[in-house]
Amino acid sequence: MSKKISEPTLAPRKRAFLVGVELRGDPELLNLDDSLAELTLLANTAGLEVVGQATQSLDRPHAETYIGSGKVDEIKALMEETLADIVIFDNELSPRHLRELELRLGEAIQVTDRTALILEIFAQHANTSEGHLQVELAQYEYRLPRLTRAWTHLARQSGGASGRTGGVGGVGLRGPGETQLEVDRREIRKRITILKEELDKVRAHRQRYRSQRKRTRIPAIALVGYTNAGKSTLLNRLAKADVYVADQLFATLDPTTRRVELPGGHEILFTDTVGFIQKLPTQLIAAFRATLEEIAEADLLVHVIDITHPNAKAQSLAVQETLQEIGAGDIPVLLALNKIDEMGSQDEIQLALQSYDDSVAVSAKTGQGIGDLVIALENLLFETYLPIKVRLPYQQGQLISLFHEVGQVTFIEHGRGGVRMDGLIPGRLLTRYQPFLVAPIQAVE
Repeated sequence: MSKKISEPTLAPRKRAFLVGVELRGDPELLNLDDSLAELTLLANTAGLEVVGQATQSLDRPHAETYIGSGKVDEIKALMEETLADIVIFDNELSPRHLRELELRLGEAIQVTDRTALILEIFAQHANTSEGHLQVELAQYEYRLPRLTRAWTHLARQSGGASGRTGGVGGVGLRGPGETQLEVDRREIRKRITILKEELDKVRAHRQRYRSQRKRTRIPAIALVGYTNAGKSTLLNRLAKADVYVADQLFATLDPTTRRVELPGGHEILFTDTVGFIQKLPTQLIAAFRATLEEIAEADLLVHVIDITHPNAKAQSLAVQETLQEIGAGDIPVLLALNKIDEMGSQDEIQLALQSYDDSVAVSAKTGQGIGDLVIALENLLFETYLPIKVRLPYQQGQLISLFHEVGQVTFIEHGRGGVRMDGLIPGRLLTRYQPFLVAPIQAVE
């Protein structure tokens, strides 16, 4: 009789306890309950099992432990009761808060916050060398001021620096009187410098690629939106592509670009970008500068909104705030109200459309409304012309040529140092001519 081979045993998931704090007078996009629900999804995405939560309302964070001594004792007891291994704060903890909480909760408990959790998820989902570099930089810059223990305490990243460089924990020589902690901090700073240099090369490469792309005159559209809104599914529907899609937060991290020919014969480049989220770590925005520039230099943004989500409005505001932060606030935006296949009636869909200006209702999953979206895109990119009056320096020869090629010139005068030009240009190009305007833009009747 053949011997039955047993299935491999999966390692038990770490048990997480969540802590949410509402700071009175400091309004957030999501209320405390909704923010903790989102934190639960983040924890699940990171492979953790949430076993409990606690909340508190404060005027301001406690100077030492963020939540105050009494609440710390309560959480410690609850964690012992639920056998939790890790406590996750929904608010970002300062180095002092982290240090004091670790002391009071005990070394057996890992203390972390929403920012570190998001960074960990990004580390798990980065698939390209560029993605790994960006996440590694963000993690180091977040952790450096919070480094309080041996290096092994924080080198828990997927394919991180310790995996590629042989690890900094094994540094052999110290200076006179130098502690291991000081050695670790010095080595991390060196690694940060190296990562920034590598990412500067990536940024320069992307800039050359974008310059080459602009010479082809193919418009670029960036798909933006809250995480899990359906951007990758929409790209797959538009481009008949096979971008990875999963019903989880930050399922795709690395940007994907596809060339699509629209029914009118126009070609467009669609780029699927990393999803946004409320309280997006500033370290991520800085580290992902090269990637986020793909958004800032797009001709048009398609803001994908999960219209069925109870916090759809708050999520869309979080995306708008992030777009402003990365310098993409002035780019034309078309709203794609996604997942209408999950809505109850046509009346619901019409009500949603009335709630959002410049919007189209779609289902990336079933294809419903995709034709309307494509028509709206073509109208915005190729049929909307704006009257402008500009004075272009001769050094801006590319813009002068572009005006002749895709615009309608009604007046031109060559003078000292530049060319005065009046006429109509596609609305998608307005931001490129904005610095040279000599009169306000007026709408075309």
